[in-house]
This record gives sequence, C-alpha cells and structure tokens, in this order.
Amino acid sequence: MKKILFAIGLATLLAGCSDNEVGDVSLGMFTMKDIKISNLDDDKIPGITCHIASVEANLSLSDPSDSSISCRQTGDITPEMLATIDKSKSGEVVFKKSKSIFFKTMKVRRIYDADNQTLLYLSYTTKETEGSFKHSLSTVPLWGTKAYQAPVVQP
Repeated sequence: MKKILFAIGLATLLAGCSDNEVGDVSLGMFTMKDIKISNLDDDKIPGITCHIASVEANLSLSDPSDSSISCRQTGDITPEMLATIDKSKSGEVVFKKSKSIFFKTMKVRRIYDADNQTLLYLSYTTKETEGSFKHSLSTVPLWGTKAYQAPVVQP
C-alpha cells in the first residue's frame, strides 16, 4: 500500500512541473483529477496573455477534453505585430499540448477579425468526446491600442 501511495505522490509531483503553470486546484482526493491553470504569452503579439484552465487526470492515459480560455491585453499591441500574423479565416495555432497517448491534442488558435479589429483565441481538442468537440473562445479587442485603425466613413 505504501508503494502505491508513493507512486501516486510521485506522479502528482511530476505532473505539476510546468513552467507556465500558475494554478492547480484539486477536484478531490478520490477523483484523481486537477484543474491546471497555465499562462500563455502569444509569441507574435507579446501584449496579449491568455490563461487556460484544463482538467488533468492523474494516472490516466487520457485527460478530459474540457478546457476554458481567457485572454487579455497586458502590454502594447502595435501595427507591426499584426503585420506578422496569419490573417486567414482559420488563423494559426499559437499553442498545442498533448492530452492523450491516443492522438488527442489541445490547441489554441489565433484568428484575426479585421472587420471588428479583434483577435480571437480559440481553445479546442482535436478528438471528439461524447459526441462533441470541446472548445472555448476568448476575444481581445484592439480598441485603445496602437494597432487600432478607425473605420473610414464614406461621404
């Protein structure tokens, strides 16, 4: 019994060794699941920080697909930064993390809404779970930043 408890404790410690982890909330001793909260800085737009909360199942081969994301402006956003991003309708992946040995991955994709001058950050898993693809969305408006361009009013 001591060996099992030691193995559980060691696995829990090793699972919590992420550099960008800012929070860890246990869902109870008997569930063997935690909500891990991580920060993500957008490499191309360092003025944005996202926080991602996802459930991790200790001692499991696959983590649950549920997650949430919240992104905010935490620094300057300039037109030069926007010039470097993918502006297609599907945007670009800015973060990915394996959630299973069975090819399930959590990804965060940045999409630019030019009409509303807003950056969208979509968190999703690549494997269907219980008939649904789990996803969460957060937006960062460019209003008030150096990158914001006032709409042109036609006379």
